[in-house]
Formats: sequence, structure tokens, C-alpha cells
Amino acid sequence: MDTTERVALLAARAKSASAALAVSATEQRDAALTRMAELLRCRAADLVEANALDMTAGRAKGLSSAMLDRLLLDEGRIEKTAKGVEEIIALPDPLGRVLEEWTRPNGLRLQKVAVPLGVIGIIYESRPNVTVDAATLCLKAGNATLLRGGSEAINSNLALAGVLQDALEETGLPRSGVEILDFTDRQAVAAMSRLDQHLALIVPRGGHALIRAVVENATVPVIKHDRGMTQIYVDATCDLARTLALVHNSKVQRPGVCNAVENLYVHQDNLEALRALVADLQAAGVEIRGCPRTCATVPGCVPATAEDFDTEYLDLILSVMVVDSMDEALQQIAAHTSGLTEAIYTDNAANAERFLREADSACVYHNASTRFTDGGEFGLGAEIGISTDKIHARGPMGVRELTSYKYLVRGEGQVRG
Repeated sequence: MDTTERVALLAARAKSASAALAVSATEQRDAALTRMAELLRCRAADLVEANALDMTAGRAKGLSSAMLDRLLLDEGRIEKTAKGVEEIIALPDPLGRVLEEWTRPNGLRLQKVAVPLGVIGIIYESRPNVTVDAATLCLKAGNATLLRGGSEAINSNLALAGVLQDALEETGLPRSGVEILDFTDRQAVAAMSRLDQHLALIVPRGGHALIRAVVENATVPVIKHDRGMTQIYVDATCDLARTLALVHNSKVQRPGVCNAVENLYVHQDNLEALRALVADLQAAGVEIRGCPRTCATVPGCVPATAEDFDTEYLDLILSVMVVDSMDEALQQIAAHTSGLTEAIYTDNAANAERFLREADSACVYHNASTRFTDGGEFGLGAEIGISTDKIHARGPMGVRELTSYKYLVRGEGQVRG
């Protein structure tokens, strides 16, 4: 079989499994999830061994430190992943929820009820934990998954998927409820994108080039997990110690993720904060790429280019600009946003409320680290992605965002006149 045929076969298996998952009981799906968490812990050594093959290959290919960090799967991360599965178990079943109900004048009784989507295709890069996060969230919502991870994580992803499939089988659910492409042919992405006869939705997670490739080829509906381009505005007045801690956490704690800040805007009347922020970040190894006023105010900055403010570094690099006003800050944020996350650090309540209202992103913060843009941190359980779209799902996508609905109409012989 060629690539297209191989992908279609796996998708067909997942679709067949999705029919059984859609009508499965909450207790059975939760039992499968419980077994998945148990097997992740029991097989941690095997999973680390599989990941070591990917890490060795990644270093040989010259992957960046940020990419290697995203790829790493150690016992601590496996335990965190298993706990994430247990958090999903604790979530209410999203299926069967009555979203609305009403009775028509002719006596017809209607209910709008949550149902699974079907088969969800996940196309992702680097992070092997996505294999578990995506499949378990989909299972909680009664969906099957077709997974296509990056070639750099092929050994890790196959080992993780095997754990999930074994747990499904052991608890009486179809093994094909989780299908994964066991080959790395790049044509598989295009093939998945056109399988509208099998897939209900595709969620691409990765670099901008991957997402554009999916969107431009897809006949399947796509919800994008696009670039981070997280941005922060430091207002004219703010608590300096708090702001230092927030910016530091937003950039330094884990720079290789989408909710790490990439652009920082500081009000011209708060140059004290600018100096303190740059000194703190530089001490942590962050390269500052500054506008002319930034470079004139603080030493050791690299002059920024226009492209820098549209670059998702995913590294210890930060673009910094001094702005004349909050109006200018909002204009710059709008010009460079990817729609994911923005934040304002200020003591001015009116400015905070205006920023929260006008910044047009999925997640907008006042005086909190941008690193909280995450399904787990929002109490949604592990996320399947963070949508930068505005339709159906926006921001961290938990189990409720993995459902659709149908209308149940109950009558007593009514006919339309």
C-alpha cells in the first residue's frame, strides 16, 4: 500500500472503533483511563528507554535545546502525564449533557444533547506527552483518535500508544480507539487532511509551517493550535517586585512553550521597570532584542528588527519595545498577535479592565503569569491543544470542546401542516 492507503486504513479502523466508544458507558471509559494511568507507571522504564533512542537521534541531528526539552520523556514527566490522565477521570462525563430543552406550541419536545465528534486526527511535533493527552481527552468524550507525531519522537510515541491500546483492550473497548501512524512519511499529513469520510476534525499542533500545510490541504475541519507569540504590556504604574517575578516566570521558567512571552512592551513613563526587567532577564541568560529607545535606556541589548516582533523564539530571546501609551501597546499587540495569550501588569484598575476587554486573544491576563494558559492549569484536565481560532473552541481545549450535539425530538404523532 502507498501512504494514502495506509493512512486511510488506520482511519477506517478508528472510525469503526468510534461507533463503540460513542455508546460506551462512563464507567467503562473511566476504567480504561484508569488502566492507562496504571500502565504508564508500570512501563515507565520501557518508555524512558524508547525516548532515549529519540533523544540520541535528536542530538545527532542538531536539534536545539528547546526542541530537546520538548522531546524529553523522563520518569518525572511520565508520572505527571499519568496524573493528568487521573485528572481527566475525575472530570464529569461531557456526553449526554442537555444543553437546552424546550417544547413547541404543537407539543414537540426538543433537547439539544452533547455527543462525540467521532474520529479526531491529531498532527503534532516533538512532545511525546501529546500522544497521551490527546488520546485520553478524546476517549473521555467518547471519541477515537488518529495520531500522527513527528519523526523525531517516533519511538516514544509508538511506545506510549501501545500502552493506551493495551489498556483499551484490557477493559473491553476496541484497541483501534487509539490509532497511530507507525511511519514518518511526510505525505501522511496531506493524506490525513483529506480524509473527511473518516475524520470529524483535525487538530494540528506544531510550528507555523506544519499548521499552514494542514490548513491549505484540508477537506476535514481544522482547529488550529497556531504560534504562541505571547505578549506582555507593562503599564505606567505597577508593583515592580511583582512585575519582575511575573515577567521572569513568563519567559524563563520554560521558554520553549507557546505560553512563554515573546514580546514585551513597557510604557515610557516606567523606564525604572524596564531597567530592572532587562537586568533580571539578562542575568537569567535572556538575550534582549530592543527597539531604539530600549537600547538607549539599558546596555547590552541587540537592536531589534521588524521581524523580531513577529518571531516565536521558543528560546531565551525576548523582543522589547518602549511605547508612548496604552493605546500604542494595544496597537502593537494587535499587529503581532497570534490570538493566543496577552497580559497587562498594572496597578491601574481601569487600564486593566480596558486591556482585558480590548486585547483580542483567547486568554488575557491581569497581573498573572502567561504560563497559566494550559488546560490543566485552567482545571480542564490535560488539553488537546490551545485553539487560536474563534469558532467552536477557543483557548485550551478540554473534554467539552471535543463534543458536538444533536437534537432529540419527541412527539405524539404531530404532522406538519
